[in-house]
Amino acid sequence: MIAYQAPLRDLRFVLHELLQIERLSDLPALAAGTRDSVDAVLEAAARFCERELLPLNAPGDGAGCRFEAGQVRTPEGFPAAYERFCAAGWPGLACDPAHGGQGLPETVNLALVEMVCSTNLAFGTYPALSHAAYLLLAAYGDEALRARYLPPLVEGRWAGTMCLTEPQCGTDLGLIRTRARPAPDATYRLTGAKIFISAGEHDLTENIVHLVLARLPDAPPGSRGLSLFVVPKFLPRADGAPGSRNGVVCGGIEAKMGLHASATCQLQFEEAVGWLLGEPNQGLRAMFTMMNVARLAVGIQGLGLAETALQGALAYASERRQGHALDRPGRPEAAADPIIVHADVRRMLLRMRAFTEGARALILWVGQELDLSRHHADAERRREADDLVQLMTPIIKAFLTDEGFSAVNLGLQVFGGHGYIREHGMEQLVRDARIGQLYEGTNGIQALDLVGRKLATGYGRLLRRFFHPATAFLEAHRDQPAMEELLRPFGAALGLLQEVTALLADRASRDQLEGSAAASDYLRLFGLVALGYMWVRMAERALAGQSDADDGFHAAKLATARFYLRRVLPETTGLALAIRSGAATIMAPDAFR
Repeated sequence: MIAYQAPLRDLRFVLHELLQIERLSDLPALAAGTRDSVDAVLEAAARFCERELLPLNAPGDGAGCRFEAGQVRTPEGFPAAYERFCAAGWPGLACDPAHGGQGLPETVNLALVEMVCSTNLAFGTYPALSHAAYLLLAAYGDEALRARYLPPLVEGRWAGTMCLTEPQCGTDLGLIRTRARPAPDATYRLTGAKIFISAGEHDLTENIVHLVLARLPDAPPGSRGLSLFVVPKFLPRADGAPGSRNGVVCGGIEAKMGLHASATCQLQFEEAVGWLLGEPNQGLRAMFTMMNVARLAVGIQGLGLAETALQGALAYASERRQGHALDRPGRPEAAADPIIVHADVRRMLLRMRAFTEGARALILWVGQELDLSRHHADAERRREADDLVQLMTPIIKAFLTDEGFSAVNLGLQVFGGHGYIREHGMEQLVRDARIGQLYEGTNGIQALDLVGRKLATGYGRLLRRFFHPATAFLEAHRDQPAMEELLRPFGAALGLLQEVTALLADRASRDQLEGSAAASDYLRLFGLVALGYMWVRMAERALAGQSDADDGFHAAKLATARFYLRRVLPETTGLALAIRSGAATIMAPDAFR
């Protein structure tokens, strides 16, 4: 069975020492986010995830969801755990008190999401989608829709889904065929098929709110002709309670590699009643509100699973005995030393730790900017924050799931053959982690979004939101001797990223293939440098926090920073060389003859 303890010490370091998250409570909308309240929430979340969700993880994976006569049954224990999840108020943690929420920062909610993903990712898919649906409805719903749907979503009594993919289209949403016909009562009737719908049918809530992309009659072709609709499983009565069954039918659930306890559904819309959300033919623009929130959540999935893998691998390496240490005599009373003394095992564990701690800092930094983009009083500061969130969203989604998958594989490798069998739970982490690179837009699509859209926005305006603070940090700490060994490799990597960015922008402006061919390598290069930025920032805070009474936390943080900046960050050099080689090496016409 997987063992896990929430990384509360590291979460507090990032939130309080690095980000000083309590400053968000100066904003009227986030006044509840004081340091004491944040710490209390973290501790309560850790208890719930460790005691309620972790014990259900392996059994839920083994049992999976069942499809019976059009109904989906989640594994034993899931409905009761979800009821306790809602009773504790977790669905409304970062929601507006006007709708029944607690008004805490989204940054704190992201910390909760990490703990949920670490202990039971399949369970976490249900409330994560509901929160994204809440944000979309809050942003685009009229007063009547918000009054009807937001309170039950905040309470967790209703759940939400995102219905985009169809049998003939995934990424290319312009190929969507689902139709929406206006009805005399100002509603619409939707007909069509959707597939791969996470949490499309289940037994956790009394109603499910589907957010569906479809075409109105005479809509423009392609993605410009998509509108967005609210289609509930049960039609709400006048008093708000679920009424008659709508024309939404689950045709089955997918048999998957992992996430067995998360229902991935095929849905049929058969003259289903829906309400238009936002403006006609502007549905894709509105849906990006939900998609981008979901992409950040998927990035956290990579982090959460990597943290669990690290904890399991570290415990195993401290106990498993094989061979003797090469740099000092082995214990004379023991036939072998713990494998943690061996250099290659330490390399894998440090690689995992460097990723998890760096990724945690990155996602929470972006979460803080997300809060500022929504609530800061100054419009220019809101735009600057939103620019950074836009820039980092594809990087967080793709880089954290790529590296998260690599990390859980390293965790399995530490276990050796014992990791390949089910007893220790490592093979489940590998299976569950793989989907993160695929759903909410494959990681290749995220790379194309970064190169094709984000780099060009505002003539590099989004890029400046990262390059300017990173460069300013270098300049501000250049004369600190204790930071010199860390700033040197980071400064070199940052300069390399800037050079490659200029080269790629120039090439792509003349030939789009150049941007496409370099996109994945460029996103990885950017991700490595972004984590490097978080590591030099954390190192500076660790140096400031060291004292005689230190428990060793800050010293360990500095040691991990050195490992990342000197052994991982140099991978940027190889990526830059690959990008500079150009598209011809990939697009050669004879390559597949």
